[in-house]
Amino acid sequence: MASLLALLSSAMWGTADFFAGRLSKKHHPFAVLGVSQIFGLVVGILIVVVSGSWQGKVLGFDGFLIPGALAGLFGYIGLACLYEGLSTGHMGVVSPISSLSTVIPLAYALITGDVLSTITLIGVAIALVGVFCASGPELSQGLPLKPILLALGAAAGFGLALTFIAIGSQSSALLTMVAMRGATFFVTISLAIKYRTTGKFGKKNMPILIFIGAADFLANLLLGIACTKGLVSVAMVFGSLYPIATAVLAYKFLQERLLKVQYLGIALAVIGVSIISAL
Repeated sequence: MASLLALLSSAMWGTADFFAGRLSKKHHPFAVLGVSQIFGLVVGILIVVVSGSWQGKVLGFDGFLIPGALAGLFGYIGLACLYEGLSTGHMGVVSPISSLSTVIPLAYALITGDVLSTITLIGVAIALVGVFCASGPELSQGLPLKPILLALGAAAGFGLALTFIAIGSQSSALLTMVAMRGATFFVTISLAIKYRTTGKFGKKNMPILIFIGAADFLANLLLGIACTKGLVSVAMVFGSLYPIATAVLAYKFLQERLLKVQYLGIALAVIGVSIISAL
């Protein structure tokens, strides 16, 4: 069950990223991020109200409020580094490095008690290499320092966000995600006030923004639930496969050609997941 939830999470995450990327070609990426995250917060509140899921420890590091807020802030920092890194034009350097963010929550899970067999660890390693390759590494332009540092910043931000999602979900996955979106809401409002703009979106953009926000929220929620149903380490690895979904959608709908290394990455990811699932 945990593996299936994490796989669904990665599929939804990758789909949200695909549509967010398309919309970001016409509007500033942070406007797309901010507005969609506000819609995500609305979706989360609606789920809480309808389900009546108010249970969970609030305060303390083992509650949902602090880890959720930290997850939101670190996730925002990760996205800031990612967008700035991608703006340098070195996508083949930035994207693969940032995709290795899963190493942080994986290490946390192993340190705090997850025990994996040797074969499972091999499957995990193969899957992570697959995700790296599926992101389209390109070294022909060399390894410039600024994009590398920004990519490492993105990986650290995303990795810490995932770690705090796992921690807060032990109290309440749903309320952790609401706290996460609540934190990013205040960041978004602050940026909107500072730059005196909300992205200049029209009515025709609202459905896709709502979809992005809802899909991103639900992806995080499914991953958080997966962390409570099985090994956190395995859930994080399965949840990290979202770049594959984005690449496949770009190939399908935008006719973007996949590099040979991306085909290899997808194959390795499937092999790694198969090994983990079989055990």
